[in-house]
Amino acid sequence: MGIMRIGHVSLRVMDMAAAVKHYENVLGMQTTMKDKRGNVYLKCWDEWDKYSLILTPSEQAGLNHVAYKVEHDADLDALQKRIEAYGIHTDMLPEGDLPATGRMLRFNMPSGHEMRLYTQKECVGTEVGSVNPDPWPDNIKGAGVKWLDHLALVCELNPQSNVNHVADNVKFFKSCLDFYLSEQGLVGPNASIQAIAFMFRATKPHDIAFLPGPKAGVHHISFFLDSWHDVLKAADVMAKNKVKIDLAPTRHGITRGETVYFFDPSGNRNETFAGLGYLAQPDRPINTWTEDSLWRGILFHSGEPYAAFTDVYT
Repeated sequence: MGIMRIGHVSLRVMDMAAAVKHYENVLGMQTTMKDKRGNVYLKCWDEWDKYSLILTPSEQAGLNHVAYKVEHDADLDALQKRIEAYGIHTDMLPEGDLPATGRMLRFNMPSGHEMRLYTQKECVGTEVGSVNPDPWPDNIKGAGVKWLDHLALVCELNPQSNVNHVADNVKFFKSCLDFYLSEQGLVGPNASIQAIAFMFRATKPHDIAFLPGPKAGVHHISFFLDSWHDVLKAADVMAKNKVKIDLAPTRHGITRGETVYFFDPSGNRNETFAGLGYLAQPDRPINTWTEDSLWRGILFHSGEPYAAFTDVYT
């Protein structure tokens, strides 16, 4: 019952042709659909639903919404009642409001980010199929990302004004959406401020992360690769295509993931991410990072502050 996994992210881009070229040639995604409003829909080779990324033309980069897939249609009604009882307004969008997708429950997180839940999306199958499938397809381009893995949202944190939307989101996700907390960063007097949070629904360390900032935004969307070698290859592909790299290949202490961060042509931060890290389970003790070790959690190799990583987002 309930939420299974991330389903798609809808991003605003300022140059559609450049954005499509980036996600197709650098990440290796495939365009599966375009609509009359100029939106472009893409998927990764090992995803079976019709799309996991929607690019919408805009004059400003950033997030439109994130959507998670729910197991049963009846779960949407149960979750709507729970969210409304929590005090958050919801809308039930009809089937077809997004192409190839069933009805969607729409609401805003306490941080202000738009979230949607849905059950049905057209299944088109993976690139290798489901009958005697090969381990990988022969037509992989670029980094060859396998699936959309997670995203990180920037949430307003202003202790002087008693505003902490990181903690607010954690409470909401635990109470209403049955997410579990895997890792957190505590700062301030007596470690009283929850400044970073990583949450999961299945068995990987995170399906969503909340980071602090002066205003709401999206920090990055992340795509999965198998190994450290694949992350290094992805960085080579980025260099070859003159992509702006934010952080060269490194490792996180938080989640133990292997990573490289970079930007799409509109300035939306992307990540290619590898490594299970650990088996996330509801009874697993929460990893807590103290203020003096927080940068080691973010950048395990150097452990040094990197201001652009926290200050730059869309």
